[in-house]
Amino acid sequence: MEQLDFFPIPSPCVGICQANNRGYCKGCFRSREERFHWQQLTNEQKRNVIRLCKQRYLRVMRAKRAAEQGDNRNGEGDDPQQSLF
Repeated sequence: MEQLDFFPIPSPCVGICQANNRGYCKGCFRSREERFHWQQLTNEQKRNVIRLCKQRYLRVMRAKRAAEQGDNRNGEGDDPQQSLF
């Protein structure tokens, strides 16, 4: 059974319209095609794009956390005096 749509699904755009090295928007994590064709997508397709954007965002955040933890393990976080410089 198809879900009834009472409200339009708004664009996930947050106004940071720059592409990262993989071609996804740094603000909303949509691909170029997803951004350009947003108005033509069905509500189900829009929900799927938003789901994909959330997955991409979580992947980027995990990578950032892993990189930060790797930096701390390299000795930077061992000496409290280092944070002064």
